[in-house]
Amino acid sequence: MTNRKSLTVSPSPHIFARTDTATLMRSVVLALMPAQLWAIYIFGLRALLVTAVSVTSCVSLEWIYRRMVGRSATIGDWSAAVTGMILAMGLPANIPYRYVILAAFCAIIIAKQLFGGLGQNFVNPALLGRTVLFFGASEYMNRFPLTLKMSDVLITAGGGKAVFSAVDTVTGPTPLALFSNARMVPSNLEMFLGRISGSMGEICTLALLLGGIYLCVRKVISPIIPAAYILSAMATALLRGFDPVFHVCAGGLVLAAFFMATDPATSPITRSGKLIYGILLGVLTISLRLFTIFPDGVTPALLLMNILTPFLERVTVNWRQRSWFNGKEEC
Repeated sequence: MTNRKSLTVSPSPHIFARTDTATLMRSVVLALMPAQLWAIYIFGLRALLVTAVSVTSCVSLEWIYRRMVGRSATIGDWSAAVTGMILAMGLPANIPYRYVILAAFCAIIIAKQLFGGLGQNFVNPALLGRTVLFFGASEYMNRFPLTLKMSDVLITAGGGKAVFSAVDTVTGPTPLALFSNARMVPSNLEMFLGRISGSMGEICTLALLLGGIYLCVRKVISPIIPAAYILSAMATALLRGFDPVFHVCAGGLVLAAFFMATDPATSPITRSGKLIYGILLGVLTISLRLFTIFPDGVTPALLLMNILTPFLERVTVNWRQRSWFNGKEEC
């Protein structure tokens, strides 16, 4: 008989290998470095400072809270640092530092620690922090620095050009804001290479893809969710008569697909659950962009799907118990 004292039950992520949580989290930090370095190149030192404030706030708040409630310190697992980096990637480089600290507090204390810590949160912590700022500091969340050093040409859908004078930085709208107002939008190449206005970690699709592919190759994340998310978003945009590449490169879709939607605590554990989760995310994101007041659509779509994750897990796990499914479902 197995001794009960030898059994340990812990929240996700569950690691069935020599790799521990800290190693996985450090891999995520490394995967975010291309986007981080590009943000520093485009927006300057300010991008580095915003990230530093975000990471420091998240790590410090986690340590302080757990010390206050008499729990063991968990900052060594790097999860707080990852939350801080992902949070910073979703913020403008010119946002005041006090709002970065506020978002870190909401992410670490409210979304994570009040629900028991790593693996027990019902929504992605960085996502909640960003959501609070969208409603509480919208004037700053919608103000993006636009760097014109590398390119001063915006291409319209009809092929026209608008040439701006050469200046270091100006405050400008994102491609999705231009799209929603039926104004000039950047070319797909400009968005893919990151020569656009937007949040620090959303502007360069190439950098995010490099980081996401690295995570998939290292098997830190499953490619099912990002692939289903991106492909379903492209299909939805195409069915509505819009450029699918534009809608993938614009906004935070790629950042969310690889670094937020794949959060093991807030995404399904079954393969079919991951597939449904990713497909619904893509459909919801594009639908919200086209038919609601949300120009990006990523944040509300992710919030809704995080809440629906337990339902998807319950449904897809039950499929394994049906004879017609032949037990092929794997976690």
